Amino acid sequence: MGFNGLGVVNIELTSRCNKNCWMCGRRKIERDYPELANWGDMDWGLVESIARQLPPDMVVQFHDNGEPLLYPRFGEAVKLFDRQIKCVDTNGKLLIAKADEIIDNLDTITISTFEADPEADEQYSLLKEFLAYKRNRRPNVIIRCLGDVDLVRYKELGCIIATRILHSPMGSFAYKKSPTVPELGICLDLLSHMVIKRDGSVAMCVRFDPHKYGIIGDANTTPLEDIWNGELRKSYLQHHIQGQRNKVRLCQSCEFWGVPTGW
Repeated sequence: MGFNGLGVVNIELTSRCNKNCWMCGRRKIERDYPELANWGDMDWGLVESIARQLPPDMVVQFHDNGEPLLYPRFGEAVKLFDRQIKCVDTNGKLLIAKADEIIDNLDTITISTFEADPEADEQYSLLKEFLAYKRNRRPNVIIRCLGDVDLVRYKELGCIIATRILHSPMGSFAYKKSPTVPELGICLDLLSHMVIKRDGSVAMCVRFDPHKYGIIGDANTTPLEDIWNGELRKSYLQHHIQGQRNKVRLCQSCEFWGVPTGW
């Protein structure tokens, strides 16, 4: 059956993080639900298995809820996906330390900034140093600005700027501005996205999901193609097609429709 419709796969190389963001749900999990804070790295054998299974030309993003540059074999992992479009989203703390694993190895890299970050100046300095070292080599750099971020100095860097509205730390709801809804009335993430968590569990989207309501399979035991075409994902898609998002547990409180919204 193939991967009909699948355009983007997120691979959570690690769920560990090295930054304490005030708007991040994982910190609340660590405080209130420590039994769910099972952070760690993806097994190397699983990374290799995923690389063998994915078709060419789709987008592979090497992140989910952790800081991907913390993965001990980051550069090696990225090299396995030489047939795909390779992207990553990072907080930027390791841009210089991992520069030689990033440059000419990825196609795009996104630096996430957010409002009221006490480390914003340090992050900006690291980004400027990285850009000077990288020069005109790959990857293309995008700066993602979450919430009320002063864009002036970022625009001076000549990078693509992607603004994003903030939502609740515990999930994609309580946005400061109503998120965009596609005219077809179906979540675009569910139509075209797959997420492989660091433990091999496969999710239908990248929404924050500490209780794992959105898990649709296990890459350790089931081929990715079978998970993508599986009955569980098909049933979720049918609910969305019929305008019944409330019948999908993860989607009940989610206000995101797969269309990133700027401010």
